[in-house]
Amino acid sequence: MNTTRNLVIAILMTIVTTVLLGIAYPLAITAIAQVVFPNEANGQLVERNGVVIGSRIIGQGFSLPGYFRPRPSATSTPYDAANSAGSQLGPTNRKLVDAVRANVEAARKENPNAPVPIDLVTTSASGFDPHISPAAAEFQVPRVARERGMSEADVRRIVALKTEGRQLGFLGEPRVNVLELNLALDRERPVAK
Repeated sequence: MNTTRNLVIAILMTIVTTVLLGIAYPLAITAIAQVVFPNEANGQLVERNGVVIGSRIIGQGFSLPGYFRPRPSATSTPYDAANSAGSQLGPTNRKLVDAVRANVEAARKENPNAPVPIDLVTTSASGFDPHISPAAAEFQVPRVARERGMSEADVRRIVALKTEGRQLGFLGEPRVNVLELNLALDRERPVAK
C-alpha cells in the first residue's frame, strides 16, 4: 500500500515539475524577454532594405577583398551556425599549429609590413565571434581602402566610429563588430561585387 502511494506521488510530482519547469517557466521567461528585450530575445538581427542579412552576435564570413574579414571559423563548414563548436585542438596539436601558420602566411601576403594580430589567425571558442580587435581591423585597412577606392584615413575613421569600448568601462577589450563595420562601409562607398 505504501509503495503504491509513493509511486503515485512520484508520478504526480514528475508531471507537476515537468509542467511548471519544462513548460510554464520557459514560456513565462520567453514572454518577459519578448516584452523587455525584444531585440536581444530575437537574436539581434540586422536588416537591410527589410531583409535580414545577419545577426549582430553571430560572426559570418566575408570573402570579397573590399570587406573586413572576421576571425577564422572553427566549424567544419565555415560559419555554419548549425555546426557551432570550437576545434577542441590543444596548443601543441600539429593540425592547429599548421592552420595558424597557414593563416599567418596568408595574412602576411596581404600586409607584409605589419605584425599579424592573433585574432586574424586563430578561431574563437564558438567559431562565430562577431568581433575583431581594433588591431585586426587596422591590419586590414590598406586592402579595404584600396579595393573600395577610399583613402586609408576615411576607412580608419569608420573603423574608429564602429569600435566599441570595454563594457561598463572595465570589462573585456575594445572590439569591432565586423558585420556592422562592413555595413557602414557599404553605406559610405559600396564595393563592386
